Amino acid sequence: MNFQRQNLFVVMVSIVLSWSRVESIRFDLEAGHTKCIADDIKSNSMTVGKYQVVNFNEGLPLPDAHKITIRVTSSNGNNYHYAEHVDRGHFAFQAVEAGDYMACFFAADVKPSTSMTIEFDWKSGVAAKDWTNVAKKGSVAAMEIELKQMHDTVQSIHDEIYYLREREKEMQTLNVSTNSKMAWLSFLSLLVSVSVAGLQLWHLKSFFEKKKLI
Repeated sequence: MNFQRQNLFVVMVSIVLSWSRVESIRFDLEAGHTKCIADDIKSNSMTVGKYQVVNFNEGLPLPDAHKITIRVTSSNGNNYHYAEHVDRGHFAFQAVEAGDYMACFFAADVKPSTSMTIEFDWKSGVAAKDWTNVAKKGSVAAMEIELKQMHDTVQSIHDEIYYLREREKEMQTLNVSTNSKMAWLSFLSLLVSVSVAGLQLWHLKSFFEKKKLI
Protein backbone atom coordinates (compact mmCIF):
# COMPACT_ATOMS: atom_id res chain seq x y z
CA MET A 1 0.00 0.00 0.00
CA ASN A 2 2.85 2.39 0.90
CA PHE A 3 4.56 1.47 -2.39
CA GLN A 4 1.41 2.36 -4.34
CA ARG A 5 1.16 5.68 -2.52
CA GLN A 6 4.78 6.43 -3.31
CA ASN A 7 4.19 5.65 -6.98
CA LEU A 8 1.09 7.86 -6.99
CA PHE A 9 3.08 10.69 -5.38
CA VAL A 10 5.85 10.34 -7.97
CA VAL A 11 3.29 10.42 -10.80
CA MET A 12 1.63 13.55 -9.39
CA VAL A 13 4.96 15.32 -8.92
CA SER A 14 6.02 14.38 -12.45
CA ILE A 15 2.77 15.74 -13.85
CA VAL A 16 3.05 19.01 -11.96
CA LEU A 17 6.67 19.45 -13.03
CA SER A 18 5.78 18.72 -16.63
CA TRP A 19 3.06 21.39 -16.52
CA SER A 20 5.34 23.91 -14.85
CA ARG A 21 7.90 23.60 -17.67
CA VAL A 22 6.79 26.07 -20.32
CA GLU A 23 9.75 26.67 -22.60
CA SER A 24 9.94 27.43 -26.29
CA ILE A 25 12.13 25.24 -28.46
CA ARG A 26 14.36 26.08 -31.38
CA PHE A 27 15.28 23.86 -34.29
CA ASP A 28 16.87 24.22 -37.71
CA LEU A 29 14.87 23.59 -40.87
CA GLU A 30 16.54 23.15 -44.23
CA ALA A 31 14.90 24.17 -47.49
CA GLY A 32 12.92 21.33 -49.06
CA HIS A 33 12.60 19.47 -45.76
CA THR A 34 9.86 18.90 -43.19
CA LYS A 35 10.10 18.61 -39.41
CA CYS A 36 7.24 17.51 -37.19
CA ILE A 37 6.70 17.89 -33.45
CA ALA A 38 4.11 15.81 -31.57
CA ASP A 39 2.27 16.49 -28.33
CA ASP A 40 -0.06 14.14 -26.47
CA ILE A 41 -3.20 16.19 -25.73
CA LYS A 42 -6.25 15.06 -23.79
CA SER A 43 -9.76 15.70 -25.09
CA ASN A 44 -11.36 19.04 -24.18
CA SER A 45 -7.92 20.48 -23.35
CA MET A 46 -7.02 23.97 -24.47
CA THR A 47 -3.87 24.26 -26.56
CA VAL A 48 -2.07 27.31 -27.92
CA GLY A 49 1.01 27.62 -30.08
CA LYS A 50 3.23 30.41 -31.36
CA TYR A 51 5.95 30.09 -33.99
CA GLN A 52 8.32 32.33 -35.91
CA VAL A 53 11.38 32.24 -38.09
CA VAL A 54 14.25 33.64 -36.03
CA ASN A 55 15.79 36.79 -37.48
CA PHE A 56 19.43 36.94 -36.43
CA ASN A 57 19.90 40.25 -38.27
CA GLU A 58 17.83 42.62 -36.18
CA GLY A 59 16.61 45.64 -38.06
CA LEU A 60 16.81 43.87 -41.42
CA PRO A 61 13.87 42.07 -43.04
CA LEU A 62 13.95 38.32 -43.42
CA PRO A 63 14.82 36.97 -46.87
CA ASP A 64 11.80 35.97 -48.92
CA ALA A 65 13.13 32.40 -48.96
CA HIS A 66 12.75 32.24 -45.17
CA LYS A 67 9.07 31.37 -45.30
CA ILE A 68 7.45 28.24 -43.94
CA THR A 69 4.25 26.26 -44.22
CA ILE A 70 2.77 24.80 -41.04
CA ARG A 71 -0.02 22.31 -40.51
CA VAL A 72 -1.37 21.07 -37.17
CA THR A 73 -3.33 17.81 -37.30
CA SER A 74 -4.76 15.29 -34.86
CA SER A 75 -3.93 11.59 -34.75
CA ASN A 76 -7.05 11.00 -36.86
CA GLY A 77 -5.82 13.37 -39.57
CA ASN A 78 -8.18 16.26 -38.79
CA ASN A 79 -6.73 19.69 -39.61
CA TYR A 80 -6.66 22.24 -36.76
CA HIS A 81 -4.34 24.89 -38.20
CA TYR A 82 -2.80 25.66 -41.56
CA ALA A 83 -0.68 28.58 -42.75
CA GLU A 84 1.33 28.86 -45.96
CA HIS A 85 4.34 31.04 -46.85
CA VAL A 86 4.58 32.82 -43.49
CA ASP A 87 7.45 33.74 -41.18
CA ARG A 88 5.40 33.79 -37.96
CA GLY A 89 1.97 32.96 -36.61
CA HIS A 90 -0.02 31.39 -33.83
CA PHE A 91 -2.91 28.99 -33.26
CA ALA A 92 -5.34 28.17 -30.48
CA PHE A 93 -8.02 25.51 -30.24
CA GLN A 94 -9.75 23.15 -27.86
CA ALA A 95 -8.88 19.55 -28.59
CA VAL A 96 -12.00 17.55 -29.44
CA GLU A 97 -10.20 14.22 -29.71
CA ALA A 98 -7.52 12.78 -27.46
CA GLY A 99 -4.20 11.55 -28.79
CA ASP A 100 -1.00 12.75 -30.44
CA TYR A 101 -1.29 16.07 -32.25
CA MET A 102 1.34 16.82 -34.87
CA ALA A 103 2.71 20.23 -35.88
CA CYS A 104 4.65 19.88 -39.15
CA PHE A 105 6.85 22.66 -40.55
CA PHE A 106 7.84 22.67 -44.23
CA ALA A 107 10.29 24.96 -46.03
CA ALA A 108 10.02 25.22 -49.80
CA ASP A 109 13.01 24.07 -51.84
CA VAL A 110 15.07 27.01 -53.12
CA LYS A 111 18.37 27.42 -54.94
CA PRO A 112 20.86 27.91 -53.47
CA SER A 113 19.76 25.79 -50.54
CA THR A 114 19.26 27.64 -47.28
CA SER A 115 18.59 26.84 -43.65
CA MET A 116 16.52 28.71 -41.09
CA THR A 117 15.91 28.52 -37.36
CA ILE A 118 12.35 28.12 -36.08
CA GLU A 119 11.26 29.13 -32.59
CA PHE A 120 8.17 27.23 -31.45
CA ASP A 121 6.20 27.52 -28.22
CA TRP A 122 3.42 24.96 -27.68
CA LYS A 123 1.34 24.83 -24.51
CA SER A 124 -1.63 22.68 -23.58
CA GLY A 125 -3.82 22.07 -20.56
CA VAL A 126 -3.34 24.39 -17.59
CA ALA A 127 -0.23 25.98 -19.11
CA ALA A 128 -2.27 27.13 -22.13
CA LYS A 129 -4.49 29.40 -20.06
CA ASP A 130 -3.46 33.04 -19.95
CA TRP A 131 -3.99 33.82 -16.28
CA THR A 132 -2.52 37.31 -16.62
CA ASN A 133 -5.23 38.35 -19.07
CA VAL A 134 -7.87 36.73 -16.88
CA ALA A 135 -6.74 38.83 -13.95
CA LYS A 136 -6.69 42.00 -16.06
CA LYS A 137 -10.12 41.48 -17.62
CA GLY A 138 -11.90 40.59 -14.39
CA SER A 139 -12.26 42.42 -11.12
CA VAL A 140 -11.56 39.33 -9.04
CA ALA A 141 -8.97 39.25 -6.32
CA ALA A 142 -5.55 37.73 -6.86
CA MET A 143 -6.34 34.97 -4.38
CA GLU A 144 -9.40 33.90 -6.37
CA ILE A 145 -7.31 33.74 -9.54
CA GLU A 146 -4.72 31.60 -7.76
CA LEU A 147 -7.40 29.30 -6.34
CA LYS A 148 -8.95 28.93 -9.78
CA GLN A 149 -5.56 28.03 -11.23
CA MET A 150 -4.95 25.50 -8.45
CA HIS A 151 -8.40 24.00 -9.01
CA ASP A 152 -7.72 23.54 -12.72
CA THR A 153 -4.31 22.03 -11.93
CA VAL A 154 -5.84 19.54 -9.48
CA GLN A 155 -8.58 18.70 -11.98
CA SER A 156 -5.98 18.09 -14.67
CA ILE A 157 -3.99 15.86 -12.31
CA HIS A 158 -7.17 13.94 -11.48
CA ASP A 159 -7.95 13.47 -15.18
CA GLU A 160 -4.37 12.34 -15.85
CA ILE A 161 -4.44 9.81 -12.99
CA TYR A 162 -7.81 8.48 -14.19
CA TYR A 163 -6.37 8.15 -17.69
CA LEU A 164 -3.34 6.26 -16.34
CA ARG A 165 -5.60 3.94 -14.32
CA GLU A 166 -7.65 3.15 -17.42
CA ARG A 167 -4.47 2.41 -19.35
CA GLU A 168 -3.30 0.17 -16.51
CA LYS A 169 -6.61 -1.75 -16.61
CA GLU A 170 -6.23 -2.20 -20.37
CA MET A 171 -2.69 -3.50 -19.90
CA GLN A 172 -3.82 -5.92 -17.15
CA THR A 173 -6.60 -7.23 -19.39
CA LEU A 174 -4.11 -7.65 -22.22
CA ASN A 175 -1.66 -9.49 -19.93
CA VAL A 176 -4.37 -11.86 -18.68
CA SER A 177 -5.49 -12.56 -22.25
CA THR A 178 -1.88 -13.11 -23.38
CA ASN A 179 -1.13 -15.45 -20.46
CA SER A 180 -4.27 -17.45 -21.20
CA LYS A 181 -3.33 -17.79 -24.86
CA MET A 182 0.22 -18.80 -23.95
CA ALA A 183 -1.11 -21.43 -21.54
CA TRP A 184 -3.31 -22.93 -24.26
CA LEU A 185 -0.43 -22.78 -26.73
CA SER A 186 1.85 -24.58 -24.26
CA PHE A 187 -0.80 -27.24 -23.65
CA LEU A 188 -1.31 -27.79 -27.38
CA SER A 189 2.46 -27.95 -27.92
CA LEU A 190 2.77 -30.54 -25.16
CA LEU A 191 -0.15 -32.53 -26.61
CA VAL A 192 1.40 -32.51 -30.08
CA SER A 193 4.80 -33.55 -28.67
CA VAL A 194 3.28 -36.45 -26.69
CA SER A 195 1.26 -37.54 -29.75
CA VAL A 196 4.34 -37.47 -31.99
CA ALA A 197 6.34 -39.42 -29.40
CA GLY A 198 3.54 -42.00 -29.15
CA LEU A 199 3.38 -42.39 -32.93
CA GLN A 200 7.14 -42.84 -33.07
CA LEU A 201 7.03 -45.55 -30.37
CA TRP A 202 4.17 -47.32 -32.15
CA HIS A 203 6.06 -47.17 -35.46
CA LEU A 204 9.27 -48.53 -33.89
CA LYS A 205 7.35 -51.29 -32.14
CA SER A 206 5.64 -52.29 -35.42
CA PHE A 207 8.99 -52.19 -37.24
CA PHE A 208 10.71 -54.43 -34.69
CA GLU A 209 7.78 -56.86 -34.67
CA LYS A 210 7.92 -57.15 -38.45
CA LYS A 211 11.64 -57.79 -38.29
CA LYS A 212 10.95 -60.25 -35.44
CA LEU A 213 13.41 -58.49 -33.24
CA ILE A 214 10.99 -58.49 -30.32
